[in-house]
Amino acid sequence: MAKTLYLLRHAKSAWDDPTASDRERGLNRRGRRNAPQMGRALALRIAPQAIHVSPAQRAQLTLGGLQDGWPALQGLSHVTDENLYTFSADELVDWLRSRDDAGDPLFLIGHNPAFTDLVNWVCGESSLDNLPTAGFAQLALDIDAWSDLQPGCGRLVDRLFPKELDR
Repeated sequence: MAKTLYLLRHAKSAWDDPTASDRERGLNRRGRRNAPQMGRALALRIAPQAIHVSPAQRAQLTLGGLQDGWPALQGLSHVTDENLYTFSADELVDWLRSRDDAGDPLFLIGHNPAFTDLVNWVCGESSLDNLPTAGFAQLALDIDAWSDLQPGCGRLVDRLFPKELDR
């Protein structure tokens, strides 16, 4: 038995309000465009499912945009998890290892460098240079339980970046 992990980095954030904290930053114009585009594209690739999302405003707005482009997500119970507001792959690994094994696949919306570092930890050092904003990665993990997550236990089986949709 194997596990599947879907990662979507939040869409491009806005920096127009210098008084906003990191958690409060929203999406810029490109981010507001990319999130629904990615929703439409992912709807053609994977089944709709509940998503675990960082509480950061840009991640929450990315989920909203994803749902706009992928209406089948709208009726699902998405989970905002404080532990996903992290930039550390080590913290993500700890979070994943604590998951209930009924949770398969898992779909996360969160942040870099944690997501890029996690992909490279799971799949091998040079699997991904950078997961761009609104970028998606699908990992196949050769584990039976989330607690078994180890370096090198998986492979990158699919990825999709917003710039590929603009072509």
